[in-house]
Amino acid sequence: MAIGLVMFFLKEMKYKNVLLLWSLLLIAGSAAQAQEAAPTGPIIVAQDGSGTYRTVQEAVNAVPNQVQTQVVIRVKKGTYREKLVVPALKTHISLLGEDKNNTIITYDDHTGKGDINTYTSHSVLVQGNDFRAENITFENTAGYTAGQAVALHVEADRCVFKNCRMVGNQDVLFLATDNSRQYYQDCYIEGTTDFIFGSSTAVFDHCTIYSKKNSYITAASTPAGHPYGFVFLDCKLTADTTRATQVYLGRPWRPSARVVYLRTEIGGHIVPAGWHNWSKPESEKTAYYAEYKSTGPGAKPQSRVPWSHQLTAKEAKQYTLKQVFSGPVPWDPAKK
Repeated sequence: MAIGLVMFFLKEMKYKNVLLLWSLLLIAGSAAQAQEAAPTGPIIVAQDGSGTYRTVQEAVNAVPNQVQTQVVIRVKKGTYREKLVVPALKTHISLLGEDKNNTIITYDDHTGKGDINTYTSHSVLVQGNDFRAENITFENTAGYTAGQAVALHVEADRCVFKNCRMVGNQDVLFLATDNSRQYYQDCYIEGTTDFIFGSSTAVFDHCTIYSKKNSYITAASTPAGHPYGFVFLDCKLTADTTRATQVYLGRPWRPSARVVYLRTEIGGHIVPAGWHNWSKPESEKTAYYAEYKSTGPGAKPQSRVPWSHQLTAKEAKQYTLKQVFSGPVPWDPAKK
């Protein structure tokens, strides 16, 4: 009888412990959910201490993981010397600068600096999906002769940049991953060699592209089978006319590179041939380079390399935002 009572009480204690454990887990889960809720107050970055945080990285770190609504971080004027990373778990972040010319995120890493390489030379790395930026300058100040030095490296999907500046020299804008979709509207991008490069699907809408050296604008590495790579809509190609007088529209980093310019105003710095095969004649059969209704002194369709294309009106109709960004899960960058 005594043994039976002892066993009964032990079972009761185990049962109560289980209940206690479940209660603690429920409380922890509720707390975790509360932590993942989007912040209700404004997040402001200001170097003078007048905001919520002094650095952009602190503000990004403070955003809960995997929020499902857009969280706006307002960045006041200033030069923020930071190697900023937006991790994969920090989704739906919007950086809203006060002024694109005076709200600057900058760093100076480059290949050959310690163990830095192209993939790690970024001033800003975006890995969290649904990232947006407006009125911000992304800059790498490594220098004209420093080699690969990325200002903005984007690996995330569904990213939008409006009225932003990407400035540097070689390899300025890294559109990094095969399944990333990116939209650039009214942006200014400047550089020397291959300064718009990578494997993502990207649209540049009414952007100004400024070349600073006799070299190449794009180095796409579009994966084989992808219908779109880099698409330039109603853009303007300009140059430093003292240094950049012989510039190519692009060359293929991977054999299946795809780049199309539609209704682009092309300066006289673009060579008549337009495109380069990167000394790989076999890529002429696999790369897809095209133009539609180019204008300006550099628009010379009759002089382009024979393996490039001049689109018909019917073919040009395929290059809408809806079509380019369709994918397995369609995306409309106009929607917030």
